[in-house]
Amino acid sequence: MRGTVTIIDKGDVRVHSYMAPDDSINVTTQLIETPGRLVAVDGQITIAGADEVVAYAKELGKPLDRLIITHEHPDHFQGAARFNAPIHALAVTRDQMAARGDLKDPTGIPVPAAEVAPTVLITPGTEVIDGVPFVFEALSGGETSDQLLIRLPEHGVLVAQDVVYHKTHVFVGNHDLDRWQIILQELADPAYDTILPGHGLPAGQAVLAEMAEYLKVAGELLGDDGQAYKQAIIERFPTYAAPLVIDISNFYLFGTPIVIPSA
Repeated sequence: MRGTVTIIDKGDVRVHSYMAPDDSINVTTQLIETPGRLVAVDGQITIAGADEVVAYAKELGKPLDRLIITHEHPDHFQGAARFNAPIHALAVTRDQMAARGDLKDPTGIPVPAAEVAPTVLITPGTEVIDGVPFVFEALSGGETSDQLLIRLPEHGVLVAQDVVYHKTHVFVGNHDLDRWQIILQELADPAYDTILPGHGLPAGQAVLAEMAEYLKVAGELLGDDGQAYKQAIIERFPTYAAPLVIDISNFYLFGTPIVIPSA
């Protein structure tokens, strides 16, 4: 396995957090294991990464109930079809994904829009899945224009996905840092001792302050020169993984071409 799986035991729920390797920008898929089934969150950037998650899930011996897509960035849904499960998302996310049209994963494998299109729409609120309450919240602004947040209040789990990055460089291409800081402040709650990021390993509440500091620095360093920003942000956070995320940000901000390194 090229990715890394972290298992968190929460009693009648276990979280299996799959993090892709650095060349796949450490993007995560969360497998939430309830007493009788699995709920997957986000579908990986590459087909190969999705296949690794699916193979791991099969070893757990429980049916995959659904795949939830939290937002419309392709690194979180390009492998969705490989899960062979109903795809759930907010209506706005479904529409934003459709607007992207057909894609290719970083290795060049086609990703037809019809194959990854959500077929079940999520309504914000509480849904009990296999006896476990899942609270779905719609967020606006921050890392992207629209995003789904998932809470498991009885288990202290916050599935933050791209609201939070952990020890990886952060996509700031939406350039909505002020709103993002507000969201991070609102998420501070010691009742949620497990935070699952969209990039990086599972974390605790301290990751919210780390994210806030990164965004503060990013706001100070961003100018009109993407390469200068990349050099400066790496110097400030030299141990952070996934520098390719900076290039993706620069593409959105400045139109700088993205060079995908070979695996």
